[in-house]
Amino acid sequence: MLKIRPLLSALVNNRLTLERHGGPCKLICKMSEGSRDEQTATLLKRANEENEDSAEKVQAAKKLKAEGEQAEDEKKYPKKKVVLLVAYSGKGYYGMQRNPGTTQFRTIEDELVTSLIKSDCIPENHGSEMKKMSFQRCARTDKGVSAAGQVVSLKLRLIEDTVEKINEHLPPQVRVLGLKRVTQGFNAKNNCDARTYAYMLPTVAFSPKDYDTGKIAAFRLPPETLQKVNRLFALYKGTHNFHNFTSQKAPSDPSARRYVTEMSCGEPFINSNIQFAVITVRGQSFMLHQIRKMIGLVIAVTKGYAKEDVMERSWGQDKVDVPKAPGLGLVLERVHYDRYNKRFGGDGLHERLDWDQEEEAIKAFKEAHIYPTIVETECQEGSMVSWMSTLPIHDFEASAKATDTQGNKDQKQDNADVGNDSD
Repeated sequence: MLKIRPLLSALVNNRLTLERHGGPCKLICKMSEGSRDEQTATLLKRANEENEDSAEKVQAAKKLKAEGEQAEDEKKYPKKKVVLLVAYSGKGYYGMQRNPGTTQFRTIEDELVTSLIKSDCIPENHGSEMKKMSFQRCARTDKGVSAAGQVVSLKLRLIEDTVEKINEHLPPQVRVLGLKRVTQGFNAKNNCDARTYAYMLPTVAFSPKDYDTGKIAAFRLPPETLQKVNRLFALYKGTHNFHNFTSQKAPSDPSARRYVTEMSCGEPFINSNIQFAVITVRGQSFMLHQIRKMIGLVIAVTKGYAKEDVMERSWGQDKVDVPKAPGLGLVLERVHYDRYNKRFGGDGLHERLDWDQEEEAIKAFKEAHIYPTIVETECQEGSMVSWMSTLPIHDFEASAKATDTQGNKDQKQDNADVGNDSD
């Protein structure tokens, strides 16, 4: 009897449970519904997993297809080491060198890399990692500075009509004028022996300091003044310590010593009723703003703001306040590869890097895009005349302790432009 009670109690409890759930049928139905829900969830899960697998397979197939097409392109158009001769008007650009992540500061290299991608000369991922194409420019021209003979070295696909295809995607003020094959180890900057720059300016820059600059069109440069200007420019020839002609260089820094082989001002000419002249300077390499400061100091001496001995003092250990001429008229004319030409130019495999055949195209580009921009901007904005009005602020007699307001402003501007070092 004692053993039967627990069994009866269990039956009673089961009955009550069945009644609460609506009887045995309802409980069985609920159990079936739960089972169906579980099966449905399992099927949905499997379907989702199959869809994900399918999407991954599609992506993988696309990737394989793209890689196959890229491999086919590389097989058809293998990448070769070349140099491009590039010409551009620098107005509106923040120099030559690309600054990744700062799209609001458009540079010449931004235009060039975009065009290389669009023309299929380089893969798209090379645009963000330029080292993948071994890209190197010869000179990092400053903001607003132009070039008629910039050279860049890189590896690209030699597609049909390469130069024409690249130019299709470039604005008119940026052009590739030539292409040549070079050795695998060639570097546009490191293999360069010298660089030639030109600086176009209105001759009123050399007028006496009391001349009425409102009469810029009436000014004509006297022959004796031109002789004095060229005598001063000749002082720059040779090796000097140019630490005062750039920023963030100590007098003891060996890199401040630079070698200049040529500097002179050509005969004046008339353009848009204003007399202009072109200064030519050739050297091994130039530092940030060096050429503009070399010209600025000669202008200050010629106009009578500074004595001639300031030039000798500027190469010494003391700090000298050297004014910086506007960047508008500066043009990278040509880069020279004499040693490379001597070693490889006659080996029968590589071309000489002298661009004689492109001379007409270079001249046409300068006459169409560079010179008109300089003249028009100078006439409209008067950058040289405005800059001349700041010369009285400079203290050319001060030395190591010179910290005048204008000098500090120039230093701040120099520091801001360090990324666009001339070369």
